[in-house]
Amino acid sequence: MTQTLEPSTDDDVRTPDPQQRVDRWLADFEAALAARDIARACGMFATDCFWRDLVSFTWNLKTVEGREQIADMLTHRLDDTDPCGLRTSEPPTVDDDVVSAFIEFETATGRGVGHLRLRPDDEHGGTDTAWTLLTTLQELKGHEEPSGPTRVLGAVHGSDPDRRSWSEKLSDEQNALGRTVQPYVLVVGGGQGGIALGARLRQLGVPSVVVDRHDRPGDQWRQRYKTLCLHDPVWYDHLPYLPFPPNWPVFAPKDKIGDWLEFYTKVMEVPYWSRTTCLSAEYDENAGTWAVEVDRDGEQMTLHPTQLVLATGMSGKANVPTIPGQDVFAGEQHHSSRHPGPDGYAGRKVVVIGANNSAHDICKALVDNGIDTTMVQRSSTHIVRSDSLMEIGLGALYSEQAVASGMTTKKADLTFASLPYRIMHQFQIPLYDQIRERDKEFYDRLTAAGFDLDFGDDDSGLFMKYLRRGSGYYIDVGACELVADGSIKLAHGEVDHLTEDSVVLADGTQLPADVVVYATGYGSMNGWAADLMGQEVADRVGKVWGLGSETTKDPGPWEGEQRNMWKPTRQPGLWFHGGNLHQSRHYSLYLALQLKARLEGIPTPVYGLQEVHHLS
Repeated sequence: MTQTLEPSTDDDVRTPDPQQRVDRWLADFEAALAARDIARACGMFATDCFWRDLVSFTWNLKTVEGREQIADMLTHRLDDTDPCGLRTSEPPTVDDDVVSAFIEFETATGRGVGHLRLRPDDEHGGTDTAWTLLTTLQELKGHEEPSGPTRVLGAVHGSDPDRRSWSEKLSDEQNALGRTVQPYVLVVGGGQGGIALGARLRQLGVPSVVVDRHDRPGDQWRQRYKTLCLHDPVWYDHLPYLPFPPNWPVFAPKDKIGDWLEFYTKVMEVPYWSRTTCLSAEYDENAGTWAVEVDRDGEQMTLHPTQLVLATGMSGKANVPTIPGQDVFAGEQHHSSRHPGPDGYAGRKVVVIGANNSAHDICKALVDNGIDTTMVQRSSTHIVRSDSLMEIGLGALYSEQAVASGMTTKKADLTFASLPYRIMHQFQIPLYDQIRERDKEFYDRLTAAGFDLDFGDDDSGLFMKYLRRGSGYYIDVGACELVADGSIKLAHGEVDHLTEDSVVLADGTQLPADVVVYATGYGSMNGWAADLMGQEVADRVGKVWGLGSETTKDPGPWEGEQRNMWKPTRQPGLWFHGGNLHQSRHYSLYLALQLKARLEGIPTPVYGLQEVHHLS
C-alpha cells in the first residue's frame, strides 16, 4: 500500500526515529522532484554521494557520483521519468548514524524498488542527507508479468473453439519460431545466463529463442571435469522464479547443476534450440534487424531478430597461449575448459599452466588419483578459504542464518547492488583483513611452500578481483593443503617453450610432461562478437567486463559499472549477458525489461551510454 508522505517544514526538527527520518527525506525529495527543483533535490545528497540506477531513470545501468552528476542526470531524465510514490517497503534499520531503508516508487512507465542510506550532515546542522541511493525498475506498467493473483488460469472452463491442449499450443508456438514467426530476441548461448534470460523473456511475452551448440541444456556443466562443483553457496545461486529446494547441496556438483538447468528450461518453457551453432550475424541499419545464419542440427536457417544477445559466458573465449614447441610436444595438450578429469592419466606426468580456480581444482583431482602433477604459477593468486568466505564474506546476505533472519534473495541482491562500485572496496578490505588474521596459519603454510599470494591491488579480496578482471583467485576447497604439503608440485615463471616431453620455463627449469593443461583463463566476451559479426562491430563495442578501476587487468578510465554488460552498447541491437549464477539471476531482469520496452515501442532514451575504451 502506498504511504502518503508530507514534505517537512522549516519548523520541523530532526528526530532520531529511523522511520521518521526516512519518511521525511523521501517526502522532501519527492516534493523537490515534483516541482522540478533539481538544485533542491541535489542539495539533499551528501557531497560524496552516489546514485546507482538500474534502468528506472536512465534506461541504462548507470552510477552517477556527486551532486553535479546527479544534477546532469535529472536535467536530462526527470521530466520523462516523472517519479512519484516514494515510500519505504519495510521498517528502516540503523547502524551508527547511517539509516538504511528499502524503498518503492513509481515512474511514468513502471514500478521500482531500491535502497537508501541516509546520514546526518554536520555542515548542515545535522540534517539527513543521502549517501547512497539505488533505484531499480521491476516492472512496466501495462506489461506486468502474469503471476500471483494475475497468473494464467491454465484450464479451460466453458467452451473453447481452440481444442488444442496446453502442450500442443506450446509445441505449435515453438515450431513457428524462426519460420513463420521471427524471434524479437535471439539469445546466443544456453548456459545459466541464456536460460535465465530466456525465462524472463518468456514471462514477459517477448518472442525469443535461446540457441546453444550442445546436445542438451546443462551440457556446458556436464562436460566439464567430473570433480567440478560450484564454489559459491546455494543461497547465492538461485535462478529466477524457481529457487533450489531446501535440501539442495551447499556446493552443487556440476552434474546436478546440469540437470537442474535442463529441468528449469523445460518447466519454465524456455524456447531452446540445442545442437544449434551461430555462423554469422550482420546488422541491417535501415531495417534495424539482424540477419543471423545458424546451423540447427544440420538445417541451415536465417533468423531476423531485432535484438541479439550474446550470453556466451562472462569469460569469453578460452585463452590458449601460443608457445614455441607446441607442435613438437608429443603428449596431450588441452585448455582447462576441455579437461576430462583424472581418469586415464594414471602413470603420466601432468603439468598445469596457471594457478587460479580451474588449475587448483584440476590439480587436486589429479593428485587425489595418484597422478604426478605440477602447477606452474605465473603470477600471484588471491586465495580465500571457502569456510571463511561463506562466514565473513557472504554470511550476512547469502547463508542459512541470513535466511532465518528474514534476508530474502531479493533483499540480499538489492543490498549488494546498493553499494556503488567506487566505494565497494572500502567495505571489502576490513572483511579480508579479518579473514587474513583468522587464517594466518593457513596463509603462512602456503607462503612457506613458495606459493605467491595476494589480496588484490588494494587488499580488497575476491569480489573486487572478480568484478574488475574476472580472474586471479581461488576459493579453497582443499587444493591448498596439497600445495602446502608438496603433493601438488609448484613451479614459478612464464613458459618459454615445450620440448617433445617437457615444459621449459623462462629460467631454464625443465618440467617433464606427458600432458599439458592450459588453465590460462578466458578472453573478453568481445572476442565472440568479433567471430560472429566481425572485428569492426567488436571494436565499436569495445571491451566487455571490468570497471575501469586502473588495477591489474582493468585499465581505466573509470566506468563505474560492468562494461557493456546487461545494458545498451554502441552497436544498436547488440547486448551482452553473463556472469555467475547470482548475476544471471539478478541482471537478467533489467535486461529483459529493456528488451520488453523496445518490443512494445516504449520510448527508451538512454542516459550515459558508455564511451568505448581499450578496444579488444
